[in-house]
Amino acid sequence: MYSDGETHDAPQTQRKIPPASSMLWVRNLRRFIGSGAGLGSEALMELETKRILLDIFKEKQKKSAEAEGSISHRVQRLAKYRFLKKQSDLLLNADDLDAMWVCLRENCVIDDATGAEKMNYEDFCHIASVCTEQIGPKCRRFFSPSNFMKFEKDEQGRIAILPFYLYVMRTVSLTQARIDMSELDEDSDGFLQFHEMEAYIRGLIPNLAQLRDMDPNFVPMYCRIAAHKFFFFCDPHRRGKACIKKVLLSNCLQELMELHQESEEEVTDTEQAENWFSFTSAQRICGEYLTLVEVSRLVYLHPYLFVMRLHGDMFIALDKTSSSSLSKQELREYGDGTLTEIFIERVFDEHVRRGKGGGGRIREMDMDSFLNFVLALENKDTPEGLTYLFRCLDLQGRGYLTTADIHSLFRDVHHKWIEGGNYELCIEDVRDEIWDMVKPADDLKITLADLLACKQGGTVASMLIDVRGFWAHDNRENLLQEEEEPEEE
Repeated sequence: MYSDGETHDAPQTQRKIPPASSMLWVRNLRRFIGSGAGLGSEALMELETKRILLDIFKEKQKKSAEAEGSISHRVQRLAKYRFLKKQSDLLLNADDLDAMWVCLRENCVIDDATGAEKMNYEDFCHIASVCTEQIGPKCRRFFSPSNFMKFEKDEQGRIAILPFYLYVMRTVSLTQARIDMSELDEDSDGFLQFHEMEAYIRGLIPNLAQLRDMDPNFVPMYCRIAAHKFFFFCDPHRRGKACIKKVLLSNCLQELMELHQESEEEVTDTEQAENWFSFTSAQRICGEYLTLVEVSRLVYLHPYLFVMRLHGDMFIALDKTSSSSLSKQELREYGDGTLTEIFIERVFDEHVRRGKGGGGRIREMDMDSFLNFVLALENKDTPEGLTYLFRCLDLQGRGYLTTADIHSLFRDVHHKWIEGGNYELCIEDVRDEIWDMVKPADDLKITLADLLACKQGGTVASMLIDVRGFWAHDNRENLLQEEEEPEEE
């Protein structure tokens, strides 16, 4: 017979036994905690948790691979194909769009004051009937009352036909892009992985006037460069997949579709250079990367190289593996060597993975990291570009910059500034100017949110990492005057 104390302890001991769980990660975590291993070290706990999650992920992948050949999986793929095919058949094709434009122009009225082609709601309904007769019922959804109300109306309640037609074209284009991306979405989760985005771009090339004559040898490299911009802006957390909806709404897709223009002669050289997806831009980026990498290293790392003639210059492109990489010394030559030493160091610390050589202590920048680096520098005013750069500017990893950080960062810029034969300047004055530009919420520190809110974050970042960026800020009035003079002429 038990004593009172023993009788009281028995139920308590029984309640400590956790109930069985059908969730694998719960069982693994309980087994890990129950063993008592690693509880004294947070680092060991983190490693063990990562190992458990990796095992669970591998097991899930194995089950997915086994189910891929099953009847249910095949039925799902077939249902998805038939659904997307049906949605594609409901879209207007090029001939339908041409026919709609003819109907709009034949049944509109000309504004006496502006000469613009317009239609009121009665015309709108009449055109809807004509288009339905000529094209079919699939165009009817564009002629709803709610669509008419979306557009700006004049004093007589009329809307211009051109904005309406452009709206129809854009809707059709985005819907077709949505269907094409969904076909490539292997796991149907609404996200595209990197190779799926490359496949989508590869399928667009024959339909883009400025790219259709591209050398087939260069296509894989071009798709890689183009896909990186989508992932830089649509995958900010670097999960390796981009949301299809976010891709459709991004400026990246609109920039890519600009290459539909019949020839690059219709586009200025400046516009070609600014468009990341243009052939000229892709050539420039590859040229910059390969110029920085020593030729001897390319030959050693790449047994298969091909040479292309582009605009009279010899262009050397990498093979598909692109295993060559840039050292810190080589990256310092980027942009004529105007970037500061401390910034290059911080880029490698924050955005470059450790290499396999030298016991895992060597960091070298591969082509993928280089593309992110270039995208950040060329898009400093965007939240994505500024986020990339802020991690480099945040020397202590605290999530904010202090006056000491600004002083340390600008010291290298000041050194290059003096080396270039410029006038002497006071670092404290520049620091105070930056503080006045940002106007942080906390007078003692600058956060990423402050840089984004002040609308001058890109300028501030340039001043702290690039002597050429500081020179442009220091001479901004002269540069602005030079831009205005040709316009006056």
